[in-house]
Amino acid sequence: MKFGIDIGHNSPPDTGARGIKIEDNLTLEVGNKVIAKLKALGHEVISCRPDRPSSSVKDSLSQRVNKANANRVDIFVSIHFNSFNGQANGTEVFAGSETSRKIAKPVLDEIVKLGFFNRGVKSGSHLFVIRNTNMPAILVEGCFIDSQKDINLFNSETMANAIVKGLTGQVPTTPVPPVPDEEQNVDTTTLRLQKALNRLKITDKNGKPLVEDNILGEITSSAVENFQKIVAISPSGVANTSTWNAINLILAKRIIRPNHAGGTVVRYLQYRVGVENDGVYGPQTEAAMKKYQQQNGLTADGIVGPNTWQKLIG
Repeated sequence: MKFGIDIGHNSPPDTGARGIKIEDNLTLEVGNKVIAKLKALGHEVISCRPDRPSSSVKDSLSQRVNKANANRVDIFVSIHFNSFNGQANGTEVFAGSETSRKIAKPVLDEIVKLGFFNRGVKSGSHLFVIRNTNMPAILVEGCFIDSQKDINLFNSETMANAIVKGLTGQVPTTPVPPVPDEEQNVDTTTLRLQKALNRLKITDKNGKPLVEDNILGEITSSAVENFQKIVAISPSGVANTSTWNAINLILAKRIIRPNHAGGTVVRYLQYRVGVENDGVYGPQTEAAMKKYQQQNGLTADGIVGPNTWQKLIG
């Protein structure tokens, strides 16, 4: 089976909703896991996320549809998360044709087994990606990111497993580690930790770069703690899952635009340009980023694209 998996949004100005969590982060996390798990089961998978910067939301959606149609995938699956009023909760899956509804139902059923309220299979004929794909297509709204009830239930691993099982009737027998940044064969050794922190210009308690010696001592732990404080993780000095997720999210070097981004990556950028790291890309951060770009011979537009990332972390 050839699947077209669309990781929703993540292509400014096509950005997702914001609540207790940020939709772009969750679609990326779950989508990458779904792709890896489907491949582990032997399926061919086409990532339908845009390959080039989007000029508009419609351009972003068109790129996704065009990739699915050009690759003649058998089933198109777009992964999203909902947001409304802080009270609405649960899972719903949108479908177009009757064939699509038959694909959507088991996916919905598997996610509901995780404890989410069943909001049903709904008509998606108004949705661009469903209306314009040439194959059966569904759009999954995993849960509500502004609902504390849903966020308490949410786990990216179990959500990805539910989607894969709903699509195929199977899940991989062993967990498939995601590759959330550009490096292949990602590991979590002390040496990679030290290399990553040095690349991110995170220093130890003495303000010095780390010696890349693969020894997890007090000095490396102090650098980890510094990083955790920057990205608003509880400063334990231990490189836990949240810390690695934050490191990998930054190393992914996604395009960041004023007023269209927030959270971990923005906190890191604010640290680098010397403004209060509140995680909101507002006017103060934009001005500081433009100044940084100007000082480094870059186009001073406030957009953190490939050239700016190259200067920031190589």
